Amino acid sequence: MNATIRAPRSFPYLLLLPAMAAMLLVVLFPLVYNFYLAFRNMSLYHFTDHRFVGLDQFREIFSQPVFYVLFGKSLLWTVVNVSLHLAIGLFLAVLLAGPVRGRAFYRTLLILPWAMPQYISALTWRGMFNYEYGAVNLILQRLHLPAVPWLSDPVWAFVAPVIVNVWLGFPFMMVVSLGALTAIPHDLYEAAELDGASAWHKFRHVTWPQILPVLTPAVLLGTIWTFNSMVVIWLVSQQGRPADQTHIMVTWIYKVAFAYYRYSYAAAFSVVVFLILLGFVVFTLRRTTPLESKT
Repeated sequence: MNATIRAPRSFPYLLLLPAMAAMLLVVLFPLVYNFYLAFRNMSLYHFTDHRFVGLDQFREIFSQPVFYVLFGKSLLWTVVNVSLHLAIGLFLAVLLAGPVRGRAFYRTLLILPWAMPQYISALTWRGMFNYEYGAVNLILQRLHLPAVPWLSDPVWAFVAPVIVNVWLGFPFMMVVSLGALTAIPHDLYEAAELDGASAWHKFRHVTWPQILPVLTPAVLLGTIWTFNSMVVIWLVSQQGRPADQTHIMVTWIYKVAFAYYRYSYAAAFSVVVFLILLGFVVFTLRRTTPLESKT
C-alpha cells in the first residue's frame, strides 16, 4: 500500500517567502521610509538630528509657484508624449498589419529605438542637437532653414527631449497595437466590406473597439512611465538647463534631493507625485472598465 505524502498547507507560502521578502525590501520599505521623511525636516543641515514637522513640507510645496509651474510642464510633457506615442505607434501598426513587402524588416527596424538604452540614446541625441556641429542643425541648414538653439532656448530645450522621448516610446505602442490587430477576427472585416464600409468606417467601428481593451492598459502604463521619466529630459537638457527652465516634477525632485540636499522636501514632493498618479490610475480604471465590458 503506497502512502501518499502531502505537503503542509504552509508550503506554498514558504515558496513565496523569498519573493515577498524581496518585495518588502525593494518596494515597501523605501515607500514607507519616503513617507516617514516627508513629515520630517531632514536635510544636509539636519542629517542626523531631523525632527517631526508634520505638514510643513507640504505647506511649503503648495505655497510656492514652482509647484504649479512644474505640474503644468509635467502634464504637457506627458500628454504630448503619450499622444504622439499612441498616434505614431497605431499608425505604423495599421500599416504593418497589412500586406506590406518586407514587413518583418520594417518591424525590426522600428523596434530598435525601444531596444536601445535610454542613457545612450539621450546622450547621442544631445550631441545631435548641438547648435554648431549637431546633425539636426546641419540638416536644417542644408534645407536652407535657420539653425535652432535646441539646448540654450527654454522652449526649444523642452521640445528637444520631447522629440527624443517620442522617438524612444512609439515602438512600445506599435508592438502592443500589432498584437491587438492580429487578434481581431477577419470575419468582422469581411462583414464590414459586404455592408460597403469604407476604410475609415472599418477602423472606427471594427478596429478601434476591438483594440481599445488592449490599448487602455498600455496608455495607462505609458502615462505613468512618461510622468515619472527623468532620464531623457535630464540628460538632453543637461540637468534642466537653461537656468532650470526645463524641469518637470521628477527631475526637480532629483535635483532638490541630490544637489540641494533637501531630503524631506524632496520626499514630500515625491509623495505628492505618487498621490497624483494614484488618483489618475483609480479614475482611469473606473472610467474604462464599463467601456471594456461593453466591447
